[in-house]
Amino acid sequence: MRVKVNYIAPMASDRSTIPPEKQRTYTISELSREFDVTPRALRFYEDKGLLSPDRNGQNRVFSSRDRARLKLVLSGRKVGFSLNDIREMLDLYDLGDNQRAQLRATYKKHKQQIEILNQQRLEIDEALKELHRGVDWLEKKLATIGPGKDELGTISAYDAIARAQLEGENEPSSA
Repeated sequence: MRVKVNYIAPMASDRSTIPPEKQRTYTISELSREFDVTPRALRFYEDKGLLSPDRNGQNRVFSSRDRARLKLVLSGRKVGFSLNDIREMLDLYDLGDNQRAQLRATYKKHKQQIEILNQQRLEIDEALKELHRGVDWLEKKLATIGPGKDELGTISAYDAIARAQLEGENEPSSA
């Protein structure tokens, strides 16, 4: 079985091997725009230990590594992983075992998430069937009892408007 692995930029311990002038950095605004998330979300992910931007005074300076991690965080959230699950998978990258532990853990979590989502789909399908049955029953019931008093008033108003328009179309024009 093949497992697709996204490339992740060098980790914090590897940053020293890349000259500072060659390291691409991003502001919080740039990442917010690129990934369509709020700056508050980025600060939240930082607080949770998922991102670790450097600081330049008061400003956060995100690295290519942070950008790659953000991409994986958002991808993980999209398929329903908890932030703890995502952190566990990302933290395994730092073990230095050629990503073996990360790949195994990520594979296991993906398989578990597929099972969870399949079960949720079954439950949603059942709920939709039940709702459709209810709507069908309600439509039949409403058709047998006819319009209510509130609907009769609306029907009468529409009827009066339609008649007035039809009568207006039949009058000769005064041109």
